[in-house]
Amino acid sequence: MTTVDPAPPVSAAPPTPPAPMRLRELVFGAACAAAVRAAARLGVADALDDTPTTVEDLAAAVKTQPHTLRRLLRALSCQGVFEERPDGTFAHTQMSRLLREDDPNSLRYIALWCTEPWTWNVWPQLDEAVRSGHNVFEDMYDREFFSYLNEEAPESAYVFNRAMTTSSEQSAREVANLLDLTGVSSVADIGGGQGQVVASLLEKHPKMHGTLLDLPGVVGNADPRLREGGSLAARVTVVAGDCREDIPVTADVYIIKNILEWDDDSTRRALANVRKAARPGARVIVIENLVDDTPSMKFTTAMDLLLLLNVGGAKHTRQSMVDRLTDAGLVIGEIRPVNAYLHAFECTVPA
Repeated sequence: MTTVDPAPPVSAAPPTPPAPMRLRELVFGAACAAAVRAAARLGVADALDDTPTTVEDLAAAVKTQPHTLRRLLRALSCQGVFEERPDGTFAHTQMSRLLREDDPNSLRYIALWCTEPWTWNVWPQLDEAVRSGHNVFEDMYDREFFSYLNEEAPESAYVFNRAMTTSSEQSAREVANLLDLTGVSSVADIGGGQGQVVASLLEKHPKMHGTLLDLPGVVGNADPRLREGGSLAARVTVVAGDCREDIPVTADVYIIKNILEWDDDSTRRALANVRKAARPGARVIVIENLVDDTPSMKFTTAMDLLLLLNVGGAKHTRQSMVDRLTDAGLVIGEIRPVNAYLHAFECTVPA
């Protein structure tokens, strides 16, 4: 008689904590965020290699006290950031590796950006922002958010720029792989930051010309590939400007990625300027996070609330994005996920 070995038992999902325990965990969420920030600033993940390490050796490497570093690492290990071994050593996990600066998918600067000093001041005012519908940042700091960053908080501005660059570099390759630009001779990246998206597109399509448009202080630090002497410089035009004021660019395809999350007036002006600049038949590809159609809703909805606090902006639902694009006179075609965080809205300019 032939016997069949029983199938291995299926590992059950960890039980959901009881409501009182889960709520207690939620209200201490600031401690978790602060612990991630501390580990990033101390460089703990960078000091830990592939071999499990004692807390004493880690403390010597990052210049901390061993007993307090153990407390920090234990709090993070409970969240899956680092692993505490039975012998008391600590090892990397998939999440802790993302805090390394040299990891190709590093989230170090994004972790720092989301926990910058100003964030701890505005979060307690969320009830006021919800009540009024307006940002609270300007009342607290007596100036517009980006003016504050550039004039009063250069370290925070540096972290912001590094975080945006990291995010753009990681998603630029996915955008380039997603878009079919066969036969396209020119592409414009509107509000494209330092130009990682347009650079990735130009590298993939060697006969195409690109344009990067963003604020003067942003394009002044454009990707080295796009600057004079860079590998793509001969095929790109860098334009300093504000897409809410004017878009003096003609192209076959316009890319608008993660900039339609300001206040509604700014979003309307930017889309109207694209509509005015583009020829009939031009493609307009809008790439945004959504708060109602993504596996990453916990992150995206949190960013949505932070946008309310600092600039009075919002992440979009699928329908709110469709409404704004339609109101701008664009014809919406396919809507596709770029990755777990982003969706691409393929639009055309009507005749």
